[in-house]
Amino acid sequence: MKNYRLERLSSQPIIQTADVQPFIEGYDVLGAFNPAACQFGDEILLLLRVAEAPKAEKGYIAIPIIEEQDGVPTLVVKKFKEPDGDYDPRVVTIDGKVYLTSISYLRIARSRDGVNFTIDAKPFLFPTRMDESYGVEDARITYLDGKYWITYTAVSEHGPGVGLAVTTDFVSVERVGMVLPPPNKDVALFPEKINGNYVLLHRPMVSDIGKPSVWLAESEDGIHWGNHRFLFGGRGLVDTKFEWEGGKIGAGPEPILTDEGWLVCYHGADPTHAYSLALALLDKNDPSIILDRSEAPLLTPELPWEREGFFPNVVFSNGWVRRPDGTIWVYYGAADSGVGLAKLIQE
Repeated sequence: MKNYRLERLSSQPIIQTADVQPFIEGYDVLGAFNPAACQFGDEILLLLRVAEAPKAEKGYIAIPIIEEQDGVPTLVVKKFKEPDGDYDPRVVTIDGKVYLTSISYLRIARSRDGVNFTIDAKPFLFPTRMDESYGVEDARITYLDGKYWITYTAVSEHGPGVGLAVTTDFVSVERVGMVLPPPNKDVALFPEKINGNYVLLHRPMVSDIGKPSVWLAESEDGIHWGNHRFLFGGRGLVDTKFEWEGGKIGAGPEPILTDEGWLVCYHGADPTHAYSLALALLDKNDPSIILDRSEAPLLTPELPWEREGFFPNVVFSNGWVRRPDGTIWVYYGAADSGVGLAKLIQE
């Protein structure tokens, strides 16, 4: 992939956390980041991941969570005494149970020029199911069969799974449900059927054996998935020059079909959890065949707002758009705190 590079179109974030007002009364917005992206009519739409948390109370930790009340999933706040000593302010373990200290949902940002965005006042997709009880995160959008398919990470006490929703107008949305159970995430649906089947990229999560890796799966209906196959993993374990993807790896936005094949943007993380962006090229008719892959990352966290934030040293993309002139604009989350914009250039 030596003939591609990513060039920032702005030295500043195009969306910052401060640009987003909280939706939930009594909460603060901790981050607005990792947007899915698509062209919709004459607008570019982003599905921002917005993380909100209850306002802090000294000496206590407030946990936002969906719980069933009279059979109805309802947002509640559980309060616990603050642990002694240092602790991770994002993830805490209390009485042996792991909690998130914020809850994420998806919110639409709209733009006609792709740079200046207005942000809807209300969520587009808010956690309303028990398998989303910890939040809805990091969506991808694929236009297929006359509708927009939205895959997202549905997080609960059982771990992250993959939810699916569909819309035709970005006003109403139909939840299909969880299509891949925990632990799994980073699902990108191909924008057309291949050999008669729907195809997606996903990332099963591993424990003692193996490392995170990108897999393929197929489906006849887009809901029930099988024929799961390993596609590629991080090369950092066997070659130190690939340390930038030696910790974690996962697919980004939906693949884009080019003359050479399917272009895939993916993220890699090094052992220090610094995230970078890279590309892979898959065969048009058989995406299990890897034709090419980045030897070095195309974008790494370098600017202050990419290096400092809610989760530092991160550039993470799950949204890109092909512009009318054929160029590809890449929207990326920066340090879990804002959104940057880069252009993919083929030389």
